[in-house]
Amino acid sequence: MSAEQGPSAGEYIGHHLTHLQNKHMGGIVDFTVFNMDSLFWAISLGVIGCLVMWLGANRATSGVPGRLQAAVELLVEMVDAQAKSIVHNAESRKFVSPLALTVFIWIFLMNAMDLLPVDLIPMIWEVVFTANGGDAHHAYMRVVPTADLSASMGLSVSILVISLYYCVKIKGLGGWLHELFTAPFGNHFLLYPFNFAMQMIEFIAKTVSHGMRLFGNMYAGELVFLLIALMGGAISMSFTGIALSIGHIIAGTFWAIFHILIITLQAFVFMMLTLVYVGQAHDHH
Repeated sequence: MSAEQGPSAGEYIGHHLTHLQNKHMGGIVDFTVFNMDSLFWAISLGVIGCLVMWLGANRATSGVPGRLQAAVELLVEMVDAQAKSIVHNAESRKFVSPLALTVFIWIFLMNAMDLLPVDLIPMIWEVVFTANGGDAHHAYMRVVPTADLSASMGLSVSILVISLYYCVKIKGLGGWLHELFTAPFGNHFLLYPFNFAMQMIEFIAKTVSHGMRLFGNMYAGELVFLLIALMGGAISMSFTGIALSIGHIIAGTFWAIFHILIITLQAFVFMMLTLVYVGQAHDHH
């Protein structure tokens, strides 16, 4: 978004909340729209997270651990302790514990993109976009994948698929189908439709709430940062302009510090719910 256009507050926020999609890139596919910015940042941060963990494991020594090794060991022990308290099947934990660790680190990194200056990466992308013949007005770039509903729901649906896999693996296909029709109200043919309906509602509710909780918190945080950025855009030599500029610095600092807690907490909550849902798949009714 160029400075000459002098966007209003609504236009500024609307532009920053618009995704870079394949239709904005001149793609010929118009029946399926992908948020290319969410895909790019999610994949890139996933690779970075795996690289950091690999470096921590590769540099591990039996002597005095370095800071990276100590941090990785702390995370691994924390996740493993939570997994043992929720998923009691030792064989399942060989997959579930690394899954939970991956979920926590990946979501933390995606959430942490919210701490970057609001206009930094979009401004860099605008320069790249216009240098390749694009229109600066359409240089969209959102950098927080978890503030994208499709990304957050994609993560929660993935956890649902894993939970269903363990339902079948632990209980057997026949045992799981029997449970779908006999729990929670009992094994009676008149209750089968109600049992099945309740089971479906439970799966849908858990999946939707799992993704929506993460999305809602991160979207709200992103919106607050945009509102704070608008305060900084009102710089002038008037009393109001100076007050807004000072308020921008103070509010931005306090919100960023508080947001560190939010991004960590949301990653932890998503990880814990992942363990809970997979653990529930091991329970017999």
